[in-house]
Amino acid sequence: MRRQTPTNRQPSAVSEEQALARLTTLCANAEHCSGEMLDKMNRWGLGEEAQARIMQHLINNRYVDDERYCRAFVRDKMEYCQWGRRKIEQALYAKHINRETRNAALDEIDDDAFVAILRPLIAAKRRQTKAKSEYEMTMKLMRFAASRGFTIDQIRQCIDAPEDYP
Repeated sequence: MRRQTPTNRQPSAVSEEQALARLTTLCANAEHCSGEMLDKMNRWGLGEEAQARIMQHLINNRYVDDERYCRAFVRDKMEYCQWGRRKIEQALYAKHINRETRNAALDEIDDDAFVAILRPLIAAKRRQTKAKSEYEMTMKLMRFAASRGFTIDQIRQCIDAPEDYP
């Protein structure tokens, strides 16, 4: 059996009307970005013209709004996942959100809010991490915080002032 490639793509199993109905239902139930909708339509094998018409309908009827999605995504990842700016930025990039929209949503958040999230994370990690020296402890804490997407300035601010921990 031959693998399906873009040049020998078979007719779509999903019609344009079915795709529009599925996507409007999906967007009515939860917030989604345009990148996710385009990925779904690509997987369904819809043509570029049909995708453009569907996207125009979704945007015009405010089912899809990347700015609104981006603000909600940033707020949720900060509050529930306790991610830093860099990790949130990377996740939004992976969802094909443009740079201006990403930066606008992230710039609404003050650096102090990220530091407030990081302080208790560092304190908890310090209590459960074993290290032979203070240098080793600092490196482990820095790697941990960097993996969560915090900037080096935010990390230094939390590690250098341990008396501020709750």
